[in-house]
Amino acid sequence: MPSRKAIEPAAAWTELVVTDADWDAAPAELLTAMLSQLVLIRTFEEFVLDLAAKGLIHGPAHSSIGQEGGAVGSCISLTSADTVNGSHRGHHQFLAKVLTHLHPDGIDPTKPVPDDVRDALLRTLREICGLDRGFSHGRGGSMHLQWNEAGAIGTNAIVGGGVPLAAGSAWAHKHAGTDAVAVSYFGDGAINIGSVLETFNLAAAWSLPLCFFVENNQYAVSTHIAEVTAETRLSGRGPGFGIRSWKVDGMDPLAVHLAMREALEHLRSGQGPALIEAEVYRYFHQNGPFPGSAFRYRTKEEEREWRRRDPLDTTARHIVRRGILAQDDVAGCIEQAKALMAELGEVILEPKPGGKPKEQRIKPEEWPDPGFVDEGVRGDLSELAGMTFTDLDNHPGELTESSFIGAIAGVLARRMETDPRVVVMGEDVHRLNGGTNGATRGLKERFPDRVLGTPISENAFAGLGGGLAMDGRFRPIVEFMYADFMWVAADQLFNQIGKARHMFGGTGKVPLVLRSKVAMGTGYGSQHSMDPAGVFATAPGWRIVAPSTPFDYIGLMNTALACDDPVVVLEHVDLYQSSGPNVPDDYDHYLPVGKAAVRRRGSAITIITYLAMTQHVLAAVEDVGIDAEVIDLRWLDRASLDWDTITASVQKTNTVLIAEQGARGTSYGGWLADEIQRRLFDWLDAPIERVTGGEASPSISKVLERAAVAGTEEVAAKLRQIAEV
Repeated sequence: MPSRKAIEPAAAWTELVVTDADWDAAPAELLTAMLSQLVLIRTFEEFVLDLAAKGLIHGPAHSSIGQEGGAVGSCISLTSADTVNGSHRGHHQFLAKVLTHLHPDGIDPTKPVPDDVRDALLRTLREICGLDRGFSHGRGGSMHLQWNEAGAIGTNAIVGGGVPLAAGSAWAHKHAGTDAVAVSYFGDGAINIGSVLETFNLAAAWSLPLCFFVENNQYAVSTHIAEVTAETRLSGRGPGFGIRSWKVDGMDPLAVHLAMREALEHLRSGQGPALIEAEVYRYFHQNGPFPGSAFRYRTKEEEREWRRRDPLDTTARHIVRRGILAQDDVAGCIEQAKALMAELGEVILEPKPGGKPKEQRIKPEEWPDPGFVDEGVRGDLSELAGMTFTDLDNHPGELTESSFIGAIAGVLARRMETDPRVVVMGEDVHRLNGGTNGATRGLKERFPDRVLGTPISENAFAGLGGGLAMDGRFRPIVEFMYADFMWVAADQLFNQIGKARHMFGGTGKVPLVLRSKVAMGTGYGSQHSMDPAGVFATAPGWRIVAPSTPFDYIGLMNTALACDDPVVVLEHVDLYQSSGPNVPDDYDHYLPVGKAAVRRRGSAITIITYLAMTQHVLAAVEDVGIDAEVIDLRWLDRASLDWDTITASVQKTNTVLIAEQGARGTSYGGWLADEIQRRLFDWLDAPIERVTGGEASPSISKVLERAAVAGTEEVAAKLRQIAEV
């Protein structure tokens, strides 16, 4: 008969409950500071809902009325150096952090609201209304609130999407030698999402000072938590990952504060991440001014029961009971806040011309200039001003043949040696003598704390890299072993990293380099072979680099690492074992952004290509004997294309062929052909021709894989066809 032994988790899991004695022991200034924040946040959100009901909020108004206790109780002990991010329902989180930043000793509820608080509330209101003088010039609105100076690094409209970014902030705090912590707020819906659970694991494995703060408000839109998970005590997730965890009544701000105080002691002492589950309740529906009962997924009795535990009322009751303030003082604080919000409304609103009595509109001068719409998708590259750029034709060194893979390892080592901000991370980058292809050879031995072998969790470590880049103290190089894995982390790459700069007003920086390889021809099949250039070219925010020689790789990687935009550096397995022109031991030259290379001069046809396809094109041209001009793009994104070189060539040849290896459906050349015909139609004597792979992804079979991709033979066949016309 087998014996059985109960297994206890290594990490403690605690439910913290407070009593009147704890309220009696709490410092009076703590309680009045909490009251001030609760009143200001509640009144602010009530005003926002009123604007929404009048149609003056464009887009959603996800109020957190009822949930303020969790945000106030947790933020009031944070410093300005601590960072927080949150969810789409994040007004309270944002404001609690801002108010604590502005007045860390608390706001006296019996005195006039300070001017800096008034200004912050007005700026927040403007942002939620989509106005120019908001924090992000109205681009973020209700769901994307960011003020880095206050440590509020961004709320997020993708459920769970901000959690990996917070891990990057936590990593930066730890490795910059501070005791600052990061707090990521999310809800009962996000806790079942893969990126969140991946980040639990990564934060615990790397002992990051990250607090996972779960606002369990019971409902994801209209679906109750008991319908979607068997274990509704969500803090139980923490111990499974080795994370110290607390469960607390989120309607009780003091209970949250005491739990957070314990968590902060844990976090600041270097013991790894913490998790706090605060049970809260949103009084209104997912979006707008109506209760959930209006949509019949909650009962009015349930709503009444939760309202009896209102965090503002609870705090006020204890303050009055202890004689810290009189009931009239509390009422005066609330009336003052309402008067303030009415005053702020007068700043941005005016009577609607020709409207009904009391009908209002946003003042026209408050709106952003429509011409601002695309500014800040990428930076202006001013960070590269004064940099010296050299190419093959003007480099003073002597060119020799050298290996492509050696150039990768060499330039990464050189940049890590000269720039302590550079951090390399990815699966197996620290093992196997430089990862699966040797590209990071020798780096772990030389820079043990800055070469990070990650778990197999692309969402978590890509997002961590994104958060690290946005923090600004480090420059991450994230490796994806295969380009197909980008789809596993699509939210982090495209919704988070790619959109961040523009979404938060265009002034922030995201200096991240993503390395990944195109593996056609290796026999790895449909899920390890794709060329992602076409997809990245249509995703805003990213710059795209495609080096085809060792010299280009070094120069382009150096420029990518100097750039404050996210840059994806594509590599091709066919090039790893190749050799090409290079200057031995020179890992410090830079190639300019937006400069293509003309690999062959000609006048009969312009062939535009990139990456490993360049060599196939050159071989096909020699085989056919056609007088072609071959342009190796090097930079592929919309903002960095070398239109001067392309235009000069097309005006000379009047004929264009775009050649690439990859599948037709995700083709880079498809959108490039459209751009060329729009810009240069008058110079074209014939339709733009293209060579691509087939519709299907490459297969495992050697024969079928070769049939799925384009190479020298396909380019040669197309050139002969063109020559016969």
